[in-house]
Amino acid sequence: MCGLCGELRFDGRPADLGAIQQMTARLERRGPDHGGSYSDGPLGFGHRRLAIIDLSAHANQPMVDQELGLSLVFNGTIYNYPELRRELREKGYHFFSQGDSEVIIKAFHAWGGKCVERFHGMFAFAIWDQQRQQLFLARDRLGIKPLYYSTDGSRFRFASSTQALLSAGGVDTAIDPVGLHHQFTLHAVIPAPGTILKGVRKLAPGHCLTIDIQGRLHEQGYWRFSASRPEIPVSDGEWLEQLHDALRAAVQTRNDISDVPVGVLLSGGLDSSLLVALLAEAGVSDLRTFSVGFEDHPHEKGSEFEYSDPVAQRYQTRHRKFLVPDSEVLRRLPEAVDAMAEPMFGQDAVAFYLLGEQVSKEVKVVQSGQGADEVFGGYFWYPRMLSETLGTPLQRFAKHYFDRDHEEFLHTVSAHYRGEDFTSRTISELLAQPGADTFMDAVLRMDVTTLIVDDPVKRVDNMTMAWGLEARVPFLDHKLVELAARCPPELKLREGGKYPLKAMARGLLPDAVIDRPKGYFPMPALKYVRGEFLGFMREVLESRACRDRGLYSRAYVDMLLSAPEMHHTRLQGSKLWHLALLEFWLQRNVDVSA
Repeated sequence: MCGLCGELRFDGRPADLGAIQQMTARLERRGPDHGGSYSDGPLGFGHRRLAIIDLSAHANQPMVDQELGLSLVFNGTIYNYPELRRELREKGYHFFSQGDSEVIIKAFHAWGGKCVERFHGMFAFAIWDQQRQQLFLARDRLGIKPLYYSTDGSRFRFASSTQALLSAGGVDTAIDPVGLHHQFTLHAVIPAPGTILKGVRKLAPGHCLTIDIQGRLHEQGYWRFSASRPEIPVSDGEWLEQLHDALRAAVQTRNDISDVPVGVLLSGGLDSSLLVALLAEAGVSDLRTFSVGFEDHPHEKGSEFEYSDPVAQRYQTRHRKFLVPDSEVLRRLPEAVDAMAEPMFGQDAVAFYLLGEQVSKEVKVVQSGQGADEVFGGYFWYPRMLSETLGTPLQRFAKHYFDRDHEEFLHTVSAHYRGEDFTSRTISELLAQPGADTFMDAVLRMDVTTLIVDDPVKRVDNMTMAWGLEARVPFLDHKLVELAARCPPELKLREGGKYPLKAMARGLLPDAVIDRPKGYFPMPALKYVRGEFLGFMREVLESRACRDRGLYSRAYVDMLLSAPEMHHTRLQGSKLWHLALLEFWLQRNVDVSA
């Protein structure tokens, strides 16, 4: 797990090593163990390493294979690298390191761009082919690892974060109107290749990008999966058995492929608790678990320790829990925002940031339960969508998901930013893609391939990697995702959702954990806004920078400030927090005069 960056020039000039140095420095927290750079004429690479597999200097990056004429920067983990390494050795390849990075180089030489189809894991990487003078980039199937880029007529730059790209300069930081519409409609999800800034793009999950020194870009997808039933019928019992086996394998793999200890982020919910149970079932001893909680508010509890404690006790884990006062949340909020590669509305971003700080003092790798709700239908809005029988797929989805309909969006932003209903167009196209048997199949597939990528998955990566902590997400193992997508939605949504997980947890976890209502990392102070938090948001939204930017309708801002606890989205988020967070992120990253 690491941070990477690079530049390829199209104008005949050598790579700007000063820019590489600037970008690499901004990525240091993602990889505190080693930093390096490499250049070859028009190409420059930078890398920060978090050492997880092959802790020796032989696995440092950028990694250069002089014999093959290939160089690599890589972020992530390839879980099946031992098998690939054996296969490549049988083909005559020789290795100078013991980890997964060098396997990527050899696999690319052996199979070209199709090597990504063989990789089982999470990854973002770039390979420079010295002979062909081509740069090849790839991102994992579920977008677990980030990969941003910017380009103009003279050069192409890429990095693991927006901030790294911005640090090198030359990026158009104007607000992207399409990205803005998505930001306020889809709970801060801006599907690839878009971002909130016109000059920053991101490679879509399951895609590769090839760039040559003439500046020609060719992007290609390498992964699609079916959300339809198998030709041979499968009984409910068979589905449950297959899913149990697939999840068990995903959890064990993410524990075994590491040269350092692996812990678990234990929220107290079904998903993370099941990870603990499956690891214990697999014989993992001395398991370390970590929980975080916050102050209670009149409307909502701030911790879930009453659920996480019994799980830790049952499996005798080395459990640590951290209770964070509201004053600490507000004081550390700017740091958490600075760790966001894109502005994030999810209230648990700060929770993950503060938890990541403490956990990173004890382990370098954790497993986390992200993805279970999307893969197995755990959110409260899924049954509501399923019960809708009238309207188009877009209408059935939007009624229960959109933070704002288009009409409210037009009232949210100033006249300069009002335009088309970009989000409805995007969602309509995604829901209409072939290969889904039913409306709910299409919804769940879209959630896994698009919505989750730029909400919980990105949030967990950014907040843990800010502390040099690698988060592994077994529920997003692509083999498990493919299998679950073919499972009937009715089975997944049974008993309020996530029925397959509830079934496999019986006997492994307390019934109180299994049958409790769906929980979230609670952060009541960012949902029911009052006191110092209200003061902070008011200060941001009434600041000179906010007024000069002119992004929001002042009448809409005044309406929210007059009744801050009354305006929530369909997903139960604070609309006031949405506006304040985006403006604060922009103030931390973009000069208002730019």
